Amino acid sequence: MLVRIPQVLTRDEVAHCRKILEAAAWADGRHTAGDQSAKVKLNLQIPENSAESRELGDIILRALGRSPLFTSAALPLRVYPPMFNRYDEGMQFGTHVDNAIRFVPGTSGFRMRADVSSTLFLTDPDEYDGGELVAEDTYGTHEVKLPAGDMVVYPSTSLHRVNPITRGSRWASFFWTQSMVKDDGKRAFLYDMDMAIIGLRQALPDDHPSVLALTSGYHNLLRRWAEL
Repeated sequence: MLVRIPQVLTRDEVAHCRKILEAAAWADGRHTAGDQSAKVKLNLQIPENSAESRELGDIILRALGRSPLFTSAALPLRVYPPMFNRYDEGMQFGTHVDNAIRFVPGTSGFRMRADVSSTLFLTDPDEYDGGELVAEDTYGTHEVKLPAGDMVVYPSTSLHRVNPITRGSRWASFFWTQSMVKDDGKRAFLYDMDMAIIGLRQALPDDHPSVLALTSGYHNLLRRWAEL
């Protein structure tokens, strides 16, 4: 399930992030890649332990907290501290799959499972050519290139890549979420149910029997499937 989430960051927040990143020190992105990914990865990143990464990561985590669509799509239990990457002309990230387990920086070896991958765009599509995020799932191949401030979430089990940049520069934040519901299919089913509930509430009173029945079904399934 691939979900596009508009306006996670405001335009002012995007501008602030860009200003901080413009003055930051970028490093070779292969330093944080696994053995397989490092062979196909060519980009730049902000070091995870840098002051800039922590400051901007806090902004994004607060933004996620005010996004009901992210909550519905990811059902987050834990969110990895957001990271930041940059693709200049000629850079790309070949087809790969994200590591299943991540060691959380700043902890004494705490680990989390990566169930949901997220890319939050910090540059607008007209600022660069190429650079599409391409994710593959059972329903085919999806190309994503969103306005600055918008985000896409998709299962971390997906093979995906970033197409080569042929003009300009593509900046983004990326991170992973350990979901309360680790199974992609179950999580997608709950998301569809939640969207149906929202649609019903717009058409019917909140105390309508159909609204109550579907809401009850959603929470009882989440109760059955969630891992805390």
